[in-house]
Amino acid sequence: MQRILPPPRSLGLFGIERTRAIEQRACAALPPHALMRRAGAAVARLALAVAPHASTIWIVCGPGNNGGDGLDAAIRLHELGKQVHVTLLGDPGHLPADARDAWERARAAGIAVDGSLAATPAAELAIDALLGIGATRPPRDALAEAIAHLNALACPVLAIDVPSGLNVDTGQPLGEHAVRARHTLSLLSLKPGLFTAAGRDHAGEVWFDDLGVDTGAEIPDAWLGGSPSDTPPPRRHAQHKGSFGDVAVVAGAPGMSGAALLAGRAALAAGAGRVYVDPLDDRAAGLDSQRPELMFRHGWWKSPEATLLAGTVVCGCGGGEAVREPLPRLLSAAGRLVLDADALNAIAADTSLQALLTARASRARPTVITPHPLEAARLLACTASQVQSDRLASAQALAERFGCVVLLKGSGSVIAAPGEVPCINPTGTAALATPGTGDVLAGWIGGLWSQLGASDAESALRAARAAAWQHGAAADADTARVLRASDLIEAMVRGR
Repeated sequence: MQRILPPPRSLGLFGIERTRAIEQRACAALPPHALMRRAGAAVARLALAVAPHASTIWIVCGPGNNGGDGLDAAIRLHELGKQVHVTLLGDPGHLPADARDAWERARAAGIAVDGSLAATPAAELAIDALLGIGATRPPRDALAEAIAHLNALACPVLAIDVPSGLNVDTGQPLGEHAVRARHTLSLLSLKPGLFTAAGRDHAGEVWFDDLGVDTGAEIPDAWLGGSPSDTPPPRRHAQHKGSFGDVAVVAGAPGMSGAALLAGRAALAAGAGRVYVDPLDDRAAGLDSQRPELMFRHGWWKSPEATLLAGTVVCGCGGGEAVREPLPRLLSAAGRLVLDADALNAIAADTSLQALLTARASRARPTVITPHPLEAARLLACTASQVQSDRLASAQALAERFGCVVLLKGSGSVIAAPGEVPCINPTGTAALATPGTGDVLAGWIGGLWSQLGASDAESALRAARAAAWQHGAAADADTARVLRASDLIEAMVRGR
């Protein structure tokens, strides 16, 4: 058993369909009921670890095998001297075979199994064994009432496999009622919904036990990872600033010049050799007094194509309507291109710009786009709620549609590329939900990418994964409730 966040390496994530297939193969290779008994033992071990002094434990079980896992855990905790109260919301006569076996053993052990929520005990630990990965409909009636009881408790709640009421493929609640657990023990496989959308809020601290089943040869639905290993290699002593590439930030429309400065400072801090800021506001000052290393070049985007091709361009941060003018040239001529914010909004509203973006991949000119959910929705001609309803699928759809690397921001940012298994970034907190942090991320991607040198999809993916990791890790390491964008840059420098 292991605590998952932060992950020690990239870990495979398996949705409902693949997890079912893994479970079926494992059950076929083991004696009857063996897998459920392993699950019950794992739940009991974690219960003792997270609440070692709890003497009274309430386990609320549903009508399926998730409930069976809870019943098996009850037997083991009872044997260890804990006062275990079990509520079973289902007809024992209709339980699946494994869960029925656990129910019979629980009764034989002298554990009282109640079928009503009327006498909820004053527990010091509660275990959610209501609904497993197979739940597809919003919990209703007694199940919804049980979830409300669990969410109202003062004691810790440990969810088995998934917080009941949460879709483990998407990380979204199935309806109004979903358990908010302090801990979740994911069994047999790790599920993507625990790490993106609302998953982190509902799952709490995620633990994993593979139940002795090796899934190393399985193709995952997603990866939990991306790591500092994707960053540029250590610098050699004889290298110079020209070794680390040039970044140009084309951004900062009137009233939004701070976005261009944040992106430029981030690119510089990430390690770019030289950073040019091309303000989209003709009245913008030609000097950043805090970072005089930044070089200002009004109209840089009109440079010869050889210059555009050789550099890394970050475009769109605070771009407003002004970003529409340079976009056609940058989409056509830039070598490495990072598109953010208003650049994405402009592309979403203009089919000719969409065609230019799509054509870049066939011309071996890689692109990274960094939309938040609403920007992604505009690009996909849908709503933000539709994007959020399946973040993995939305990010992959964008990657395939435009032939680029996509970093879909939000809780559990998703990094996707054409033909690749998507990745969920495991770092970050809500401290990043402040103005300008997206500008920092875009600039940091540009700064990392410029050092990699290559102009290909692989280097774009590496830069996006590494930047997302470092961006989130800075928030993980900072104790501030709110992390201001300018402070974020310095926190990222400290964390490298």
